Amino acid sequence: MKTSRVARETAKIGRNLEVQTRRHTRSFAASVNAFTAPDAVGSSVERESDSDGGSSLSSLVSSQLSDIEDALAPSSARKRKRGNATSGTTVTATSTVEVSTRTTPRKANIKTEDGTLARIRKGRKQPAKKVKNETGDVDIHPPENWEEIYSAVEEMRKRVLAPVDTMGCEALAEDTRTPRDRRFQTLIALMLSSQTKDTTTALAIRRLQTELPPPGFTLEGIIDVEPVRLNELIHAVGFHNNKTRYIKATVQILVEKFNSEIPDTIEGLISLPGVGPKMAYLCMSAAWGRDEGIGVDVHVHRITNLWGWHKTTQPEQTRASLEAWLPREKWHEINHLLVGFGQTICLPVGRKCEDCTLSTRGLCPGAVASKKTTVKKQKNTKEAIDESGKMTKEEMLVKQEVV
Repeated sequence: MKTSRVARETAKIGRNLEVQTRRHTRSFAASVNAFTAPDAVGSSVERESDSDGGSSLSSLVSSQLSDIEDALAPSSARKRKRGNATSGTTVTATSTVEVSTRTTPRKANIKTEDGTLARIRKGRKQPAKKVKNETGDVDIHPPENWEEIYSAVEEMRKRVLAPVDTMGCEALAEDTRTPRDRRFQTLIALMLSSQTKDTTTALAIRRLQTELPPPGFTLEGIIDVEPVRLNELIHAVGFHNNKTRYIKATVQILVEKFNSEIPDTIEGLISLPGVGPKMAYLCMSAAWGRDEGIGVDVHVHRITNLWGWHKTTQPEQTRASLEAWLPREKWHEINHLLVGFGQTICLPVGRKCEDCTLSTRGLCPGAVASKKTTVKKQKNTKEAIDESGKMTKEEMLVKQEVV
């Protein structure tokens, strides 16, 4: 059946009006719900219903408010109910037996030597300062409290024996050897100590001293030993493959360029493969007895930055900063002092600030109280229904370390 153009346009206008009315009604209903109290809205709707029972607006508002209330209903009311546990279903119940607590880091009480309680106090960073003098030159003023810190660390080191005290590179050479052989053993010990603990280095040196065939652990003995056998003897140290190549290359250089003796200059020592500035300065001090610089390893670099004496990112920067103001008579001992301190108290991970005098006296800017570790026990019960329909229970005690 054909319809006229006027009828089609009239129907189109009607549809548009219907959509606009519906959109207007929804926004109106939302406004009513947002700004009008529920009681007032209800009474208003009732009045409109009473006055005009056939009002489409009243019915639309009521339906929209009903939908909003359904949308805001508690989620639990809309969740579908789950059926009873079927075969193979496992239910886990957890009950806490013991709950741990956390200590407040900067308010922890610690015991001092006389048995009294003290609190850990953070110190203030007091770095070395550059000051221009009257002539325009730059003078380096040391940290104000460096002597107090240094003497306190010396006292703490006297009370605790560190691995470096008995197994450091300076103490590993055989006393029965000639001075030349002792210097050579000190150089090899320093080369092996890179990225290796003192205890492991000492074991490797001991194997070289006892298991190498005659003439033993000497320059000539290392020349004669096969690289494979040398690698087996030093296998425990870090990067032993590279160090085997470095040692074999070093003994050839010593024979060809240094008359079978270790170099007596920093430049000569650094020219050897695998020897850096730290090893060179330590070797000059331990083997030749000359303090031409400070041997800065990870402990010296880390601890002096922790104290705020300087702000450096590389060990060589730390060495230059320390040598600018530290008295020369302490250049040799500071490495041994801080290495032992870093091995026993100021550890790289888990510093024992509660055992450190600097913490109680407010001298260390990095002082913190160690976190108390307790064990949290949880009793887990697993319930399962087997194929026959019987309920089975299994209890497990789970321990978890928390801080």
